[in-house]
Amino acid sequence: MSDQAPPPLPSQRRMDPVLMVLLILGGIILLLPGLCSLAAIVILAGGGLDGRLLLLWLFCFALSAWGIWLIRWAVRKDPV
Repeated sequence: MSDQAPPPLPSQRRMDPVLMVLLILGGIILLLPGLCSLAAIVILAGGGLDGRLLLLWLFCFALSAWGIWLIRWAVRKDPV
């Protein structure tokens, strides 16, 4: 048996704090269309459902999903 120390773990790449803050701010900005769409759905709940409006809401929710993904990616411990 040898008394060699185990090899050091690869250093984790840390994201630059300024970049992380910018990504989180961008994610928050991308969340806003989804929040506005939710408010519009609540306000317009009594009216009929227009296909174009539904498509706009889906687009806004997709932007919000992208914002959530961006925030989660920015705060991960080991970004790739």
